[in-house]
Amino acid sequence: MITFPNAKINLGLHITGKRKDGYHEIETCMVPIPLLDALEMIHNKKGGWESTGLPIPGDAKDNLILKAEKLLRKDFQGLPNLKIHLHKNIPMGAGLGGGSADGAFALKLMNNLFDLHLDDFFLEEYAAQLGSDCPFFIENTPKIARGRGEILEDIDLSLKGSYLVLINPGIHIGTKEAYAGVTPGAPKVNLEEVIADRNRWKEELVNDFEKSIFLNHPQIAEIKNQFYDAGAYYAAMSGSGSSVFGLFDTKPSGINFSEHYYCFEKEL
Repeated sequence: MITFPNAKINLGLHITGKRKDGYHEIETCMVPIPLLDALEMIHNKKGGWESTGLPIPGDAKDNLILKAEKLLRKDFQGLPNLKIHLHKNIPMGAGLGGGSADGAFALKLMNNLFDLHLDDFFLEEYAAQLGSDCPFFIENTPKIARGRGEILEDIDLSLKGSYLVLINPGIHIGTKEAYAGVTPGAPKVNLEEVIADRNRWKEELVNDFEKSIFLNHPQIAEIKNQFYDAGAYYAAMSGSGSSVFGLFDTKPSGINFSEHYYCFEKEL
């Protein structure tokens, strides 16, 4: 059985407070995009794990797919062994939620493969144990996210017909660096009201991480500027970076980035 975990982008991202558990309170609108990994699971007595595509740093046991498998096996005894293959295409540590998507899609795939009949509520409960962004990818539709990112509300939003260009310059932005440049505080605007009026996006739909990250890494800011120069109706850094996306009414021309940058573009 095979599935295709997708990335997400953030429309606005506010850091509203620091929690006692060390996490931050956020407010953002997350939107799925058709940039995909591929995840396959098959029954296999020996089991096993392998990945292809982009190299995945770190220890395999820390991968959210394997953590998702472990979570379900703890509550559902005697599940058959699986051979798992991930083809990694979504850049990692790039603000696109690729690892979170892989973990959430693994839960959904095992739910189907093992006929566990878990509804979305329970899958989101498991996903929240994997990571803050993971619950979003269970329903995988545009959501307003608050709390650590696990408190989700539906929002009436469609980017259908827009042309997306996404650039990742391969600059690693660590969590410590990202949050060090942000002073938490109440948002200056109502996110839902701004989302409802596209004319307000450019000026009022803000990613709080951009201010300090753009100062430290001006080449990331330059990507955003190039998108606006090319006619984007909205451009922003996604998550804590370093990916930057532009949304256009039609496919833009004359955008030239370094051949070393990762580029994805598609009509939504």
